[in-house]
Amino acid sequence: MTLTSFGPANRIQRSAETHPLTWRLRDDGEAVWLDEYQAKNGYAAARKAFSDMAQDDIVQTVKDSGLKGRGGAGFPTGVKWGLMPKDESINIRYLLCNADEMEPNTWKDRMLMEQLPHLLIEGMLISARALKTYRGYIFLRGEYTTAAKHLNRAVEEAKAAGLLGKNILGSGFDFELFVHTGAGRYICGEETALINSLEGRRANPRSKPPFPAAVGVWGKPTCVNNVETLCNVPAIIADGVDWYKSLARDGSEDMGTKLMGFSGKVKNPGLWELPFGVTGRELFEDYAGGMRDGYKLKCWQPGGAGTGFLLPEHLDAQMYAGGIAKVGTRMGTGLAMAVDDSVNMVSLLRNMEEFFSRESCGFCTPCRDGLPWSVKLLRAIENGEGQAGDIETLLGLVGFLGPGKTFCAHAPGAVEPLGSAIKYFRPEFEAGIAPTRAGDLNQVVTPTMVGA
Repeated sequence: MTLTSFGPANRIQRSAETHPLTWRLRDDGEAVWLDEYQAKNGYAAARKAFSDMAQDDIVQTVKDSGLKGRGGAGFPTGVKWGLMPKDESINIRYLLCNADEMEPNTWKDRMLMEQLPHLLIEGMLISARALKTYRGYIFLRGEYTTAAKHLNRAVEEAKAAGLLGKNILGSGFDFELFVHTGAGRYICGEETALINSLEGRRANPRSKPPFPAAVGVWGKPTCVNNVETLCNVPAIIADGVDWYKSLARDGSEDMGTKLMGFSGKVKNPGLWELPFGVTGRELFEDYAGGMRDGYKLKCWQPGGAGTGFLLPEHLDAQMYAGGIAKVGTRMGTGLAMAVDDSVNMVSLLRNMEEFFSRESCGFCTPCRDGLPWSVKLLRAIENGEGQAGDIETLLGLVGFLGPGKTFCAHAPGAVEPLGSAIKYFRPEFEAGIAPTRAGDLNQVVTPTMVGA
């Protein structure tokens, strides 16, 4: 896995001033354990938070920093923290780290957990102090076996050093932390499905309200944050709001840095910590090195399989939520995928929709029935057996499964790439429609018939 810096690859060294997430990484890719982490100023932010800051001041600092969730939704972290109850009589609260990283084409949290496990623990420790939570769980994707091994070792190191457990740093504050490996369901990335799974229930999303801040794990107030989100907290506490905001490029409404990447047939696929506001072109050309010889960029996704496709001319968009929204899709996880000119878009979408269909929890009808329907139609078109009206039916499903039409955000994310692919590459879909036979009585299904 590649990690480079703000300029063209390897020309500028990572530093604490510019790369708060990655400056401690080892060049050999090995994990940074407790002694080395502390030698690199690790847990200094936690000591500051415990000795010099009131709990509410920590929350306010994170709110003022503009930190937003890094799992894809982008909700302001400080605002989310502020939803936790202020009632001091509620002495059982939970902090959950969402490490169920199953978005196709996304591996940023894995790098942090495998190589900098103490950064996540420190972020959770400070967050627990701010939120008055006495117990935390890292809900980890079951396939991340190396991450689980490294996190469990780091937890034991922190316990032995008095950084977890009872009376942390002599403050009287107790915090226990556990690593919980999931069973491998994409839907567990939705925070209430994650909570159900942690409780031993089926991983279905819950109805909201009530929100987890009021009724979460085992009915108690709960805050759920993504791995990368929590890893930003120590630097914000250590170096302050103004510094953190200064990291982003002019024009960006999102603050700080972001782990971004590019995969596909690019010359230098990898992962980099970059300031919000860099352009997609910088990410694609300066870091990923452009397409490999013999390939041409056909389109790209800016942030995982659940984001819409963009064309090469959209590469000049700035990489932050509002910048990507201007060209018609979402920032998502910030890990982009290049699609080369040898790829048939119908086959690519059929593969994607098979994944999303399989990973549906099956709770609501539009998702449970609509996604398999899209797979059936795409498979027919891929095989040259599509019928007149199939493309219109697919577009109808895009509308029927869009935002606000289903119980959670799984289906809207699943159909966003489908809608964009038809928008930009409709001739490839039309090529799979079989010639109409004389006397063919098959009904043409229109978008209005599926609720669009």
